[in-house]
Amino acid sequence: MLFRLKNQKLLAKKARLDIIHAAELSADMRAMIRYVYIMSKSVGCVVLIKSTKDEATLKKLKSFLLILGTFSLTLMLSGCKIAMLDTAGRIAHSEKELMIYSTVLMLLIVVPVILMTFWFAWKYRASNPNADYRPEEYDNVKIEIFCWVVPCLIVIILGVITWISSHRLDPYRPISGLKGKTITIQVVSLNWKWLFIYPKQGIAAVNYIQIPPNRQVKFLITSDAPMNSLEIPRLAGQVFAMGGMQTKLHIVADKPGVYKGFSANISGIGFSGMRFKVHVTSEKAFANWVKKTQHAPEHLTAPAYNKLMQNSEDNPVAFYSHVAKNLYHNVIMKYLKPNVKGMYTMEEQNTKKGN
Repeated sequence: MLFRLKNQKLLAKKARLDIIHAAELSADMRAMIRYVYIMSKSVGCVVLIKSTKDEATLKKLKSFLLILGTFSLTLMLSGCKIAMLDTAGRIAHSEKELMIYSTVLMLLIVVPVILMTFWFAWKYRASNPNADYRPEEYDNVKIEIFCWVVPCLIVIILGVITWISSHRLDPYRPISGLKGKTITIQVVSLNWKWLFIYPKQGIAAVNYIQIPPNRQVKFLITSDAPMNSLEIPRLAGQVFAMGGMQTKLHIVADKPGVYKGFSANISGIGFSGMRFKVHVTSEKAFANWVKKTQHAPEHLTAPAYNKLMQNSEDNPVAFYSHVAKNLYHNVIMKYLKPNVKGMYTMEEQNTKKGN
C-alpha cells in the first residue's frame, strides 16, 4: 500500500481519499479506510491509498491520525468558555471555588492510585526478572495506615468544607455587604417559557431579565406547569420551580453583561427552548428600561395570563406594563386551595376588585 500525506494550508479544501482497486480489500480493511478518511478530513490532509494486504501499515496510520485528530480537537476546544468557570457573580464565584477545592482534594487520591497502577503493572510484569516475589508477606502496617488515614482525612476535610459552604451558599440566605435596595423578581415556570414579574415596578417580561450590577436580586420561584429548574450558570446555581410551592434564590452580578439562563430540568417537548437572557446594565439603564416597560401596550391581565400559560415553544421576548394584582400569589394558591370558600379564580378575583 502506498500512503502519501500532504500538508495543506489552514483554509484548504476538504480532504480527498482515492481508493484504487478497492475490490481487493477485505470488509475490515474497507471499514478502517473509511475511518482513516474521516480522521484525515478532520486534520486537513490528503490520503492516497492503493491496494495492498499490509493491514499493519494501515493500523499505524489509523493510530497516527487518531492522535493527530485528538490534538486538533483539543486545540479547537481550548477557545471554548465553560460558564461555571467564567463566573460573573459572587455566588457563582464561590461555587466555582468550592468545585475546584473539592476536585483538587479528590485528585490527591485519584492521581497517585492511577500512577501506582501503571507502576505496579510495569514493575511486576512477567518479563521482569528483578521484580520481588514474596507470597508470604500478607501484612504491611505502613501501607494500611497510608491507605486508610489519608482517604479519611480527605473525607473529613471535604465534609467540613461542604458543611460550611452549604450554609454560606444557601439560596434562601440573603447576601450581606451590598448597598441599595433588593430587587424582587417573581418567577413563574410555564410550558415552555419563563415569566418574570417585577412586583414593585409593576411590570413583567417573558424570557427576559434586566438588573443592575452590585444589587441583590431575590427570585421567588414557582411553577404553573410540570416541575422545572431555573439556572443562570455564570451568576448562580439551579433552583427548582414546583407548582403550589415557592423556592428562593438570591444572586448578585458583579459586572455588566448579558448572561444566559435556561431550564435545567426536562419538562416536555419544548423545554430546550426555555432559554432567556439576563441583561446586567447600569442603574440608569435599568431605570430607563423600567420606565419604558411601564408604558408597554400589553397588560398582563387574567385573560392575558391564561392565554400566555398555554403550551407554546420558542416564545419570543414580551413585555407587560401592568400585572394583575396577586397574580403570583394566585398561581401558587390555586394548587393548594382550589375549592376553599373565599378563594376566587383569577378572573373572579380581578372582576370583584375592579382590575
